Amino acid sequence: MTASEIRQQFLDFFASKEHQIVPSAPIVVKNDPTLLFTNAGMNQFKDYFLGNKTPAHTRVADTQKCLRVSGKHNDLEEVGIDTYHHTMFEMLGNWSFGDYFKAEAIAWSWELLTGIYKIPKDRLYVTVFEGDAKENLPKDEEAYNFWKQHIAEDRILLGNKKDNFWEMGDTGPCGPCSEIHVDCRPDTERQQQDGRALVNADHPQVIEIWNNVFMQFNRLKDGTLELLPAKHVDTGMGLERLVRVLQGKTSNYDTDLFMGTIHATEKLTGHTYKGTDERSDVAFRVIADHLRAISFTIADGQLPSNTGAGYVIRRILRRAVRYYYSFLDAKKPLLHELVPVLAQQFAKVFPELQQQVDFVKKVVYEEENNFLRTLESGIRRIEDVITNASSKSIDGKTAFELYDTYGFPLDLTNLIAAEKGFSVDEKGFSVEMQQQKDRSRAATELDTGDWVVLDEVPATTFVGYELLENTTRVTKYRKIKAKGKEQYQLVLEQTPFYAESGGQVGDTGVLLFEGETIAVTDTKKENDLTVHFTDTLPAQVNVPVKATIDREKRQDTARHHSATHLLHAALRQVLGTHVAQKGSLVNADYLRFDFSHFAKVSDEELASIEDIVNEKIRQNIPVVIQEMPREEALKLGAMALFGEKYGETVRVVIMDPAYSIELCGGTHVGSTGELGLFKFISEGAVAAGVRRVEALSGARAQAYVNEQLQQLKDIKAILKNPKEPVKAFENLLQEKTSLEKQLAQVELEKVNELAAILKKQVAPINGVNFIGQVVKVGNADSLKQLGTALKHIDNHVVILAADVNGKASVALMIADSLVATKGWDAPKIIKEQIAPLIKGGGGGQKSFATAGGQETDKLQEVVEKVKVLVQG
Repeated sequence: MTASEIRQQFLDFFASKEHQIVPSAPIVVKNDPTLLFTNAGMNQFKDYFLGNKTPAHTRVADTQKCLRVSGKHNDLEEVGIDTYHHTMFEMLGNWSFGDYFKAEAIAWSWELLTGIYKIPKDRLYVTVFEGDAKENLPKDEEAYNFWKQHIAEDRILLGNKKDNFWEMGDTGPCGPCSEIHVDCRPDTERQQQDGRALVNADHPQVIEIWNNVFMQFNRLKDGTLELLPAKHVDTGMGLERLVRVLQGKTSNYDTDLFMGTIHATEKLTGHTYKGTDERSDVAFRVIADHLRAISFTIADGQLPSNTGAGYVIRRILRRAVRYYYSFLDAKKPLLHELVPVLAQQFAKVFPELQQQVDFVKKVVYEEENNFLRTLESGIRRIEDVITNASSKSIDGKTAFELYDTYGFPLDLTNLIAAEKGFSVDEKGFSVEMQQQKDRSRAATELDTGDWVVLDEVPATTFVGYELLENTTRVTKYRKIKAKGKEQYQLVLEQTPFYAESGGQVGDTGVLLFEGETIAVTDTKKENDLTVHFTDTLPAQVNVPVKATIDREKRQDTARHHSATHLLHAALRQVLGTHVAQKGSLVNADYLRFDFSHFAKVSDEELASIEDIVNEKIRQNIPVVIQEMPREEALKLGAMALFGEKYGETVRVVIMDPAYSIELCGGTHVGSTGELGLFKFISEGAVAAGVRRVEALSGARAQAYVNEQLQQLKDIKAILKNPKEPVKAFENLLQEKTSLEKQLAQVELEKVNELAAILKKQVAPINGVNFIGQVVKVGNADSLKQLGTALKHIDNHVVILAADVNGKASVALMIADSLVATKGWDAPKIIKEQIAPLIKGGGGGQKSFATAGGQETDKLQEVVEKVKVLVQG
């Protein structure tokens, strides 16, 4: 069977067991501060397990795009080296939310594997939780007894808490699990050794294929466990491993899930994949795996960047580049050529990549191209380190610099070092790496206490579309600590506060508790909870509370949100239908809108877009908002954003059915006329293939226009109110340029005169021709020119210092012959001897370095300091 057929059989099987088949959630996680990416199939159902939301269906099945490269599940450095670890993978899952439990889950998993997929029963083993005395948890006798109905008892193995007790995180729903393992070894090996001993022993051919988690408990902050109000089933089966087993392969990468990419890579590189442990074969596997991770995350809306989730994607991409550069002799961008191959392969199951293939290809190409330049710089850096090393070892700090700045993994540094007869201080590297992790953790760590539950209400009801204030009550609250600051989070039964979502910032306002006023500083979503942030907790929490939002801020924010809809449609009208939203920020002060486009938006295009939006504002079009089934909305032509997870019922915002229809949960004006005016304030690039515009509407736009007009008025007044201010300004610039050229000529003549004088002041010291002088020059560049004019003097050391507009400026020249014979180093002298004197800094090459600083009264002392060094 092909991978596609295997996937479909899983879904068809559980559809026959009355499961609703649901689409994969985006791989990029939103509204969950604990996750950067979807790392397990259960992520999108988290609120059902927590009891924060009631599921529309109690039985569900799906295939979920997952990514595991950071945090608890960090497999990145294993990927490609072995045959079964991956960054992105598909998790097949079936779910029960308070419906069936252990008996059905076990029976159906056995039926599917042995009855439908025909895996030989004598190749399967199962594990159940053995219990844990410290946690006061008994052995999972239920699961054990249910398994005895399907499999021989000697194939039911007991597992410890590490292997057979699944937890969402440090807190939250958890429970015992039952794994299914398959022995893929040849019969001859199976006869020599029983597979029982190899289960959970990291044997590459005896692998876990499916995990049935039985969620019974909730882990509290203090570590204790409490029973959940309802029992759930959460299962996960990695498609990659399942396909490997059913296709009779010894490696996940030998299946049709990856071989299409590997064959395409062979054609592009001229290398052949042999499936060995050679570095070239590791490179093939790294490319095949990493291509999936970066392509699907970009398609789901996460662009590579230097922080957060974007940095993870950049690291994955760069790891792939490092491997093809070093081990497949590919020195030009390669990954982007493979994106269409991948998009075609997954067009039916994950169509979002095919729909954006040109955009994803462009982003990947730019990232590759930029990193290849960095990689070459890194190789030059390591060669420089080796050339100037005082021992045959690269220290840990330098190895970490190569990793952190240039993207060199430790094994690549080791490889290059070994070729030169060098070793690498791996312990020192590990220390530096741990320090960085500690810094990162300290910067982002969120210490969250347990919820104090006042009332078990499944979810917050948002009433803010209709109401700006209401009387309600707190259902739960907790204390949090982030970056050393203590805050509180309150959940209300009903709230008018809009939680940050879809680019729109969260509301602020006040909560009134029987005379005590508490300020709400922000409102966010945590999964499907609306969380209100406050700096203090009221004296009495369990009393009626009046919730009131900041009306003016909400109104200004709504104007900017409605403006983004008008803008989006105008961008597509002027630039083309390839334009798609890639991010936005909507607040009371301005709007920011990111969109896919491969060229700068010209001034003419911006003017046309602005004209269209303002025309729609003047038409005062009613903003119609309707709720309808998702499929009906899409048939209507509604714009849906890639990377967003929409429910079965969606909210549709219509501003003229022939102009703008979008799925949106944000707040909006009643009619477009309320925007008053729309005005761009900036346009620029964000990333490869992504442009960003910023704009204003309403009173903010009017204030901006008035400010610009006032500035023009002031400039005209300075220019004596010319009839043609632009021409007058151009004349002024031309005059300035002419004067600068004259001044530069005068300065050059002065430098030449000074150089002639200084040549006559050479002082021989210990075989060195020393020149040291505090001089008068117009700028720091003149000081450098003066130094250059003296460089032809044999065996020279020249130290020049000047007061340039109240700042100390220094230039130090050392003859190449002295650098070679005496080991003198101009940047070192600048850093250690001169910079501390003038309270500044500097650097340069070994024969020519400069410095700048604050202390102009120390200039003569600088000259004497260098003279003493030459004498010594």
